[in-house]
Amino acid sequence: MAGEQLAQTVRQQLGIGRVLPLGGPANGSWITEQAAAGALRAALGTPSGVRLGALRLSVADPVHAHDPVVPAPPTALPPGPLRISAEFAAVADRPLPAVADQVRAALLETSVQGLGLVVAAVDLRVTGLLTEDEAGAGRAEPALTTVRPEKPPVTAEPAGAAAEGPEALAAAALAVSGVARLAPVLGGRTRAVRRTEGHALIQLAVAAGYRALDVAVAVRQAVAALPDPPETVAVLVTAVDRD
Repeated sequence: MAGEQLAQTVRQQLGIGRVLPLGGPANGSWITEQAAAGALRAALGTPSGVRLGALRLSVADPVHAHDPVVPAPPTALPPGPLRISAEFAAVADRPLPAVADQVRAALLETSVQGLGLVVAAVDLRVTGLLTEDEAGAGRAEPALTTVRPEKPPVTAEPAGAAAEGPEALAAAALAVSGVARLAPVLGGRTRAVRRTEGHALIQLAVAAGYRALDVAVAVRQAVAALPDPPETVAVLVTAVDRD
């Protein structure tokens, strides 16, 4: 039974990828690599004549990363600027360096404006050349779009202030604009809010149109405003919904 549980945990961890810092050391926020990469792909779209391949995120310089101000989620990487590594194939109808510059600029803008990631570098690798039929697009210039928050997250009065324990924390989180739902991926599928002595970890999904970092910070503020708050609060964004 223990072996099966360990195997399930490993498969789950591989599915969500790395647990990456969201914002800086003082923000107390993290995001799964799966959620971040999915949001980047959705916001970037596929430029005309370009097929985006593997996309990974990691801490650019782990040796010089900072210590988090609050305890990090299990397996989380330390706060520090990130490196985005992506592969793409493109139609050779314009200089590949120019195409790479467009993709790099779009990934950078989306990372900062749409999610709140701190990015130090974007490494791109061309993996092949495509025909127009393979790319599924004509020769039009690529239109790269980014996710932008339509309205800032606003913290409502915590609906669960009268509750106790994790229930109060869950109610406070759900009352924050931009929180789509509680969505645990670590520590069991039913443990979105984990409160231990002096610390709480809240796992949630961010609604479409909201900046992930802003929502995570607002949730931490909402929990801190409870009558009996934990000493420290960490937020893990596990999904970013699309329109």
